Formats: sequence, structure tokens, C-alpha cells
Amino acid sequence: QVHLVESGGGSVKPGDSLRLFCVASGSVARTWTMGWYRQAPGNQRQAVATISHYGIPTYSDSAKGRFTITTNNALTTIHLPMDSLESDDTAVHYCNYATSGSPATWGQGTRDTVAS
Repeated sequence: QVHLVESGGGSVKPGDSLRLFCVASGSVARTWTMGWYRQAPGNQRQAVATISHYGIPTYSDSAKGRFTITTNNALTTIHLPMDSLESDDTAVHYCNYATSGSPATWGQGTRDTVAS
């Protein structure tokens, strides 16, 4: 079983930045993909950015150019600095861990607000 611990996030004003961290522990596989997803009120959960264990990232269109996901593979940690935040970025952000042959694991979520 894999356990995810999320940290970072909070409440900021438009144009500010937030940092999200997620650490996976437990029965972590040798190969995995981790990432951040968000769910805004009334919307479905959507991928924001993901990264594979060997460091290849993917981004949603809204994240490209503003967010940069990185990993410290040895510590099974991912870091998502989010810059130039907009009110539309307000959401609950969830860390996700996925590996072939096993159900995905979700963190409990961090509620992040961007408002004047």
C-alpha cells in the first residue's frame, strides 16, 4: 500500500505563487507516475501536471508556461510550483500516484484559493 502526504498550498491573490509538495511512502514501485489533479466546485477532477519516475512531465493547457513539476526520484517526492495564479486556479488539488497493475492512490487534497 502506498501512502501520500501532501503539503503546501493555501490562499493567495491573483498573480501570486503557491508550492505543492507530495511524498509517497510505503510499497512504492520501481516505476510510477505521480501528479497533481484539481477539482473546482461543480467541476470534474482534472489533471494539472504529472511526472514519471524518470522525470518526463506532462501539463494541462492551463498549466503550461506557469507551472513546473519536478521530482526527486530517490525520495519519491514531487514538487509543483504554481506561478501567475488566476482565480480560475481555485480548486482542491489532489496528489496522485499510479503504477502499472495497481489501483491509483490519491491524497486527501489541499484546498487552494486565488482571490483578490
